[in-house]
Amino acid sequence: MDRLPAKHRRRTAPRILAAAAVLATASCSTVTGGTAAGTSALETASTAASPVTAEISQFRDNYSKQIIEIQLTNTTGAALTVLSAELTSPLFIAGITWPARTGGIELPPGQTKSLPVPLPAADCSRPPTTGATAVPATVSLRLAAPTGTAATGTAAAGAATTATAADPYGVLTRNSQEMCVARAAAAVAAIRLEPELEVTADAQTAVVRLLITPRAAAGAADPGTLTIDRIEGTTLIAEDPAIPWPHSVSISAGGDSQEIRLSIRPARCDPHAVAEDKVGTLLPLRVTVAGREGLLKIDAGATLRGRIYDFVTTACGRQ
Repeated sequence: MDRLPAKHRRRTAPRILAAAAVLATASCSTVTGGTAAGTSALETASTAASPVTAEISQFRDNYSKQIIEIQLTNTTGAALTVLSAELTSPLFIAGITWPARTGGIELPPGQTKSLPVPLPAADCSRPPTTGATAVPATVSLRLAAPTGTAATGTAAAGAATTATAADPYGVLTRNSQEMCVARAAAAVAAIRLEPELEVTADAQTAVVRLLITPRAAAGAADPGTLTIDRIEGTTLIAEDPAIPWPHSVSISAGGDSQEIRLSIRPARCDPHAVAEDKVGTLLPLRVTVAGREGLLKIDAGATLRGRIYDFVTTACGRQ
């Protein structure tokens, strides 16, 4: 092989020495895992993949309260403390904020915890969203090392990170749709269940009364017509087949009040029907109003709820 001329060797040597110095400097500033010395995992959270994954859920006993759960999973090998959390979705007019407790909540490594959050008002100016339409949601978190562990830099103050919030059950879409349907329906009429329950002599069926009071007509601001397409049963009560429930009930603002008598029977008589009930006294009305179709859930209220529980217990006990 030909050797380099002497003048070329003299020019190349300084370049090799400079490159070696750069490599030596780089090797002294790195540690195992590629993180700069003195930098915690929390400090890189804002630039690296989020150390926490998020999913949206809702417990059945919170269906009528518009409270959902942000379920956070710690994907790291060390405990983290969540100091604050806010979910952002275009379906709602404001951020969905977790009312953090003092000191936050600790996420052990590899574990999931649920943060209950109340929903703000839905953005009903948006066109109705179909169940098949994916609506993006993002959760913003502030994390810190848990109490009793060393934390420096941004870890002590709380590192910010964001994660896409999966919504596999369409919780956000369902709640926003129901809130917008309820708002549009309330502009047409007030709908409630009377607290009295009329139980038949054989205690096998009973009658609940749905009272509909239309709003006064508001001149040019006509809220339109509300149609109760059908009334659905619940996990606790069902339609008495001998006296079918009405359907296609039309209601207009300024119209006459209506009382709909619904003959009910127990939907189930297993031992846990009443003991584990969460939504059995939320009467679902399938309605059409203001260009929207959806469920309008009418809460029985505490008095009627207790009477329905007693009715179901007695009726099932006599079968």
